[in-house]
Amino acid sequence: MQKLIFIVDDSDANLTIAASALENEYRVLTMLSAQKMFALLEKKRPDLILLDIEMPQMSGFEAIAVLKENPELQSIPVVFATSWTDEKTTVEAEKWGAPIMQKPIVPSILLNYVKKYI
Repeated sequence: MQKLIFIVDDSDANLTIAASALENEYRVLTMLSAQKMFALLEKKRPDLILLDIEMPQMSGFEAIAVLKENPELQSIPVVFATSWTDEKTTVEAEKWGAPIMQKPIVPSILLNYVKKYI
């Protein structure tokens, strides 16, 4: 059975690019917010979450904090996707043990990240 990837980003364009890059090798579910991700996590467990950092209502950093507090969810690998390259963002991502993939999303690079961290 194919591995399941959650892609969480508030941009339809980013969701489309990421999903099309992965859908030949993985089952992909896309969602526009962390809240939708948490609702879906009640029913499904992904093998990896690709998580945007800058989103309205709940940022990727806020979302990973909730994930890591939950014993049932804390082992799911997370890869952050962001255009932010500053030191503060990098340090925060490292604190959570999640690598950063730079945006704009390049399909071949995304596929490599998923293969590496799944």
